Amino acid sequence: MANPSPLQSRASGLLLHPTSLPGPYGIGDLGPAAYRWVDTLAAAKQGWWQILPLAPTGYADSPYQCLSTFAGNFYLISPDELSREGLLRPQDVTENAFPASHTDFDRVIPFKVKLLGTAWENFKRGLARALRPAFEQFCHDEAAWLDDFALFMAL
Repeated sequence: MANPSPLQSRASGLLLHPTSLPGPYGIGDLGPAAYRWVDTLAAAKQGWWQILPLAPTGYADSPYQCLSTFAGNFYLISPDELSREGLLRPQDVTENAFPASHTDFDRVIPFKVKLLGTAWENFKRGLARALRPAFEQFCHDEAAWLDDFALFMAL
């Protein structure tokens, strides 16, 4: 059948922003809980995961007040994945007993910024050397927007 009818091509899924996933770092991220969530969706035969915008948030931390069309939200970077890649040590990733009932952005943001700063300093010092070629390729390939965005964020 060349063009299946809409009833034959129906699918189901769920809407859940990654920040709503559980985790010990005050906000859900694209780490182990996200992988478990995708496995759960697949086991439930769900075909879609609608995630809302994933860009850096602006005013009021809304995913609809994005600072870039192209950049990803760095709060979604997983401390667990940074540790697995060798950019954070266990002592770098200390949990801060964040509330389980809601996201406290006033505490999460400085915590994540500090972790990402530590990971960046470790990367510059030569940790996770295997990531350097991919990083340099990304910077080269995305220079059309990345350089201006980095300057904008720095300012």
